Amino acid sequence: MIRLENLLENWTVIRQDTAQTVADFPAGELDFRPLPELMSFREIARHILDATHALTGVLLDGAEDLSAAGCRELFKNYMLPLAADADAGALSAALRDSLALRRAQLLEQPPDFLSRIITRMDGQRVTRLEMLQFVKEHELVHRAQMFLYLRLKGIVPVTTRRRQAKK
Repeated sequence: MIRLENLLENWTVIRQDTAQTVADFPAGELDFRPLPELMSFREIARHILDATHALTGVLLDGAEDLSAAGCRELFKNYMLPLAADADAGALSAALRDSLALRRAQLLEQPPDFLSRIITRMDGQRVTRLEMLQFVKEHELVHRAQMFLYLRLKGIVPVTTRRRQAKK
């Protein structure tokens, strides 16, 4: 069983590491992409910010069918007002602040709110709490991409540095 408090605590650690990854990337190289067809580092970070803020926002507003026509257009209403060329400091702060806001809002919800069944974008039926788990996992996938980009720049990701410091 997934508990909201545990999920949010874990997600907060993940998000802190995501924000630190943005702060660690060379400031003048946020638009780096290893291949032309891949997202840039900045685009990945912004995607994490926008996707998690939008998906949690529509959930909090009671959306029940994320596969419905026009739902993706609705997500645009939940985007944060952050410049497309925001620097690492602004992007890192927005990542931290966004999850802190959503965490507080989610903790205010009654227990039955999170147990209600919704339809995910792919048509799968899940509880809102399971959808939050999915969104957290989505961030982990993209954070792994960011870690790879860091490695390509010769920078050790924060999670590895923390593990190495314990040795």
